[in-house]
Amino acid sequence: MSDLIKHESRDDSADLARAPFVTTLRTRDEPIRLVATDASPRWTVRVQGAEVWDAVRVEVVPGTLVREIKQAAMAVLMPDVEALDAYVVKLGGFEVSNEGASLQAVGGADGSTFLVMSRARRPVR
Repeated sequence: MSDLIKHESRDDSADLARAPFVTTLRTRDEPIRLVATDASPRWTVRVQGAEVWDAVRVEVVPGTLVREIKQAAMAVLMPDVEALDAYVVKLGGFEVSNEGASLQAVGGADGSTFLVMSRARRPVR
């Protein structure tokens, strides 16, 4: 999996200027690139890890699978987690039930925020 993830520095100001504003909010400096730099159309989505209160920018194409962004983001945000199935992906507050579907098929768009969180509910104290 790690060979699919390519980290880039923020020195590439053209890429940062192209990214939707919401994807730059409270994210780590380096985006995760799951596509070639010349891919078109190229989306930048934000993936937030609920348990770690952190987020990353992920550069993808509309046909990228939800499972792929989940794996890539969790490798960076929660590297100690081995049971990826114990976590769900949400878009717009709703669980994405088919992680084998493309981002576009589940309603994602350039600038979307995907939330990765534990499947198990924790008690509120």
